[in-house]
Amino acid sequence: MRKTLYHIPIFMIGGLLYMLVEILWRGYTHWSMGVLGGVCFVTIGMFDEWRVYNPPPLIVQMLIGALVITASELVIGLIVNVWLGWNVWDYSAVPGNVLGQICPQFTVAWFFLSGVAIWAENRLHDIIDWAQSRRR
Repeated sequence: MRKTLYHIPIFMIGGLLYMLVEILWRGYTHWSMGVLGGVCFVTIGMFDEWRVYNPPPLIVQMLIGALVITASELVIGLIVNVWLGWNVWDYSAVPGNVLGQICPQFTVAWFFLSGVAIWAENRLHDIIDWAQSRRR
C-alpha cells in the first residue's frame, strides 16, 4: 500500500508532463494521454528502484523507456483509436507506422525524452524521500 501511495504523485506529474509535451508538439492533447503518461512515468521511474541492485547504464534505461512508451502507445492506441474510435492520434501517414498507432520516428523521440523522464523521476523520488524523512 505504501509503495502505491508513493507512486501517485509520480503518476500525476508524469501524466501532466506527457500532456504538456503533446500540447507543445501538436497544440492539443486528450485526457487519455495523461493516463498513458502517468503509467509510463511510473514504469520508467521504477528503473531507479534497481539502483539497490546495480541499475543498468542510463542509455540502456533510455532504450527500455523508449520501448515501454512505444508499446504502451500501441496498446492504448488500439484501445482508444481503433476499438473506441476516439481518434486521439493517427500516425498512418508517417513512414514505418504500425496500424497508424506507433512509428519509429516517435520511438527515437521517446528514447531521448526517456532520459529526461528518468532524471526528473529520480529527482521526484529524492524529494518524496526527503519529505517523508522530515515527517518522521
